[in-house]
Amino acid sequence: MMTDARTATRAGLSFPNESVAYREARDALLAAEADLRRRVEAVAAMRRALPPGGPVREDYVFEEGDDARQVRLSELFGPHDTLVAYSWMFGPNMAEACPSCSSMLDSLDGDVAPILQNASLAIIGRSPIQRLLGFARDRGWRNLRLLSSANNSYHPDYFGETPEGQQRPMMNIFSRKGGAIHHTWGGELAYAARDPGQDPRHIDLIWPLWGVLDLTPEGRGDFNPRLRYD
Repeated sequence: MMTDARTATRAGLSFPNESVAYREARDALLAAEADLRRRVEAVAAMRRALPPGGPVREDYVFEEGDDARQVRLSELFGPHDTLVAYSWMFGPNMAEACPSCSSMLDSLDGDVAPILQNASLAIIGRSPIQRLLGFARDRGWRNLRLLSSANNSYHPDYFGETPEGQQRPMMNIFSRKGGAIHHTWGGELAYAARDPGQDPRHIDLIWPLWGVLDLTPEGRGDFNPRLRYD
């Protein structure tokens, strides 16, 4: 006997005092949620199947730590062959760090240990390293590896900065194989055309804030993260 997607997806749950109309609408939504899960997994498979991207043009030298020691891109991989690198919008001409970037990094700071079981992670800002570290201390970050690209062209090369010097949020993935480093993926959705009124949503999957708000009846509304809340 054939069943439609809604029946096949039925979870068999019934919450206290729910109406028939609620359950019918919820089952329809459940089928859509299951389809979205399949699509997310299919897109992730496409991402993993990408051929190697372009080799990096240089072994960028960053600054790290209170002593502003130099560290090269090739040294960021550690024991792994994959490097996850986020371009944090905190340029030298910005009065403060980007609230949205900082909100996402608040959450990412707590996931550093499990991420490092599988890949290396670096957060790269355009401001001098002391400025980045000062913000991190005030914010309470304890685990993120912060680097400054103030003295190299990493940010503009990998679209964390526009030709005019405007900072942009950008996630990039690099792979190391046989001694060569290639770019494998970048969050181009931040630059792609989108429907009117729609957020870029280029890193929503790693940003718990939006996942929580999307579950609520009010949704995201016109809310945007701030650096401070009264």
